[in-house]
Amino acid sequence: MRRNPHQATVRPLPSSPAVVPRILALIPAHNEADRIGAALAALQAQTRPPERIVVVADNCTDATADVARQAGAEVVETLKNRHKKAGALNQALDQVLDVLAGHDLVLVQDADTTLVSSFLADAVQAMTGDVGAVGAIFYGEPGGRLLGTLQRLEFQRYAREIARRDYRADVLTGTATVFRAATLRQIRQARLDGLIGGGTSYYSLASLTEDDEITKAVRTLGYRTVSPPGCRVVTEVMTTLPKLWHQRMRWQRGALENLRDYGLTKVTAPYIVRQGLMGLSVLALGLYLVFTVWMLARGRPEFAPFWVAVGLVFVAEKVVTARGAGFKSQLLAGSLAVELAYDMFQHAVYLRSLWDMARRREERWCAT
Repeated sequence: MRRNPHQATVRPLPSSPAVVPRILALIPAHNEADRIGAALAALQAQTRPPERIVVVADNCTDATADVARQAGAEVVETLKNRHKKAGALNQALDQVLDVLAGHDLVLVQDADTTLVSSFLADAVQAMTGDVGAVGAIFYGEPGGRLLGTLQRLEFQRYAREIARRDYRADVLTGTATVFRAATLRQIRQARLDGLIGGGTSYYSLASLTEDDEITKAVRTLGYRTVSPPGCRVVTEVMTTLPKLWHQRMRWQRGALENLRDYGLTKVTAPYIVRQGLMGLSVLALGLYLVFTVWMLARGRPEFAPFWVAVGLVFVAEKVVTARGAGFKSQLLAGSLAVELAYDMFQHAVYLRSLWDMARRREERWCAT
């Protein structure tokens, strides 16, 4: 998937405030009969509702299609799709994109996600001339006990990080993203021309994380990607460690493979730096734990005032960045020990992903 070094970037379309775009909502769903109703209800309650809602029922063996039709959505059923979400979206886009003008918008939303009522209105407002796509800021739904709380804390901190970056979207999250129809067509043409890899359609069939890959495709074509503060969604949290492990392995391995396939470019350089910094954090935590165990093994733990102060600053940072997740979550963050274990879990995912890539071990998609 390496980019042609001689490629020319596509010039962004000029914005035209007088033109009112139509919005098509696409919801890929595999056996989501128990959740699709809530997703559709939130879409229909938008202050700027979509003109058309299409549920892409992908190899469903439950009542997903029936529930969607009863809720007023159109249903497109995939045909012999073996490429999961990306394949389902490509089949649907082949059927529906031809009727849209270049300035019209396509919302791609997960079936386990609900949008705040202002999401589409804020996305339309953010779609200025050099913006190719608008992604969501996601928060975790209630439930999941301790594991769910830790994921909600993680998502809350990610939202704060997006705000500090002036709402730039480094990943067009699969929970919900709005694209210009013209941008999707340009991505497909760039793949056909060999300027970017991933097949010959809109979404890459070669990536474990199609949302991360399409972000790099959009930005390689010269567009900005943003996540405005009003584009919030609530999405599912993983309720068991095995599910969380499979989800995060897919995210991390997919991110690393996308960087490998795109190579070093102006677009990928910041992502590569962040992966390097993650590696340094893994090393730092490992050294800290080894040093702590060594001190305890000597039987004479020493508490230097300087390092105690550093530790208190670290705890304070954890508590402050948990603000917005609730008082109980802040108390959990202040205890430090539980979140330290969660960090170690994520570091294990990172190290296992690197190890599997080095061994060229294939990562298989697992339903979560």
